[in-house]
Amino acid sequence: MLINFFLVILGLPLLYFGGDFLITGSVRLGQKYKISPFIIGATIIGFGTSAPELAVSIFAALSGAPELALGNVVGSNVANVGLVLGLTAFLIPLTIGAKRLKEESPAFLLATFLLTFLVWDYHLSTLEGGFMVLLLAVHLWNSFRKKEASDIEMDGETSLWSDKGTFFQFLLIFFGLVLLVSGARFLVDGAVAIAQSLGVSEWFIGISIVAVGTSLPEIVSSIMAAKRGHGEMAIGNVFGSNIFNILMVLGVTSLIEPLEITEPIHADLIFTSGLSCFLLVLIRMGHALSKRNGFILLVCYAFYIGMKGSGGL
Repeated sequence: MLINFFLVILGLPLLYFGGDFLITGSVRLGQKYKISPFIIGATIIGFGTSAPELAVSIFAALSGAPELALGNVVGSNVANVGLVLGLTAFLIPLTIGAKRLKEESPAFLLATFLLTFLVWDYHLSTLEGGFMVLLLAVHLWNSFRKKEASDIEMDGETSLWSDKGTFFQFLLIFFGLVLLVSGARFLVDGAVAIAQSLGVSEWFIGISIVAVGTSLPEIVSSIMAAKRGHGEMAIGNVFGSNIFNILMVLGVTSLIEPLEITEPIHADLIFTSGLSCFLLVLIRMGHALSKRNGFILLVCYAFYIGMKGSGGL
């Protein structure tokens, strides 16, 4: 029991410093290369926080568990919108410019609807996976070719790193991601073991500790970005993470091993598409996500988890 409490306690500072390093390095690179906060969140941070999903999905596909590979992506995308953005907006309201939202929404929606369209027949072929990876390459090229006047301001917390070079910032991002993922793993492992020793049901552990734990890298990086006044970066993190989950994670996974699904998935595909559209509606209403919007998204996530648990979805 003592070692499990130690893992939980160890995980918390790793999450904090991992988020701090990741956001600091990303902001510095954005300043240097004139990349907007949204694009940083949608590419560097989105890619990094999707790396665990990529590893899990590839392993699941190679182990003959394609439902786990797809479920990992769908569940992660629902959690990103409902839990990550919901919690972040509930704590710190987020804003995004009308022009930025108009430019970036199509890629977000295209990836979401493409997932539904390609997997609707319970199959994802190698050819379809290659097409998804190609779309990702086009998306990345289109994102990084945009040079903009950087509107990122560094605050006093990050002045310690202000005189460091580009290579150091990349190292900061890398170690930030390592600390985030490690911290989440330690916290989840410790919390699950403690809950099991107290007689808590496996289902409750799954929908609470594990569900939140696997989203911790996105949650921490989004809250850290929002806390420093980079609301667009937090929203971009979720947009980018969902795009990477679909185009990179499922694309690369099906390139390695075509996916054949046997479990019912239509309701989940419809829900994740509907929730993504609902998110854009909420943002367009005021080009922001208010505390009330955040609460609504959290309710949507709780509804999804509740329906999955009762077998109603």
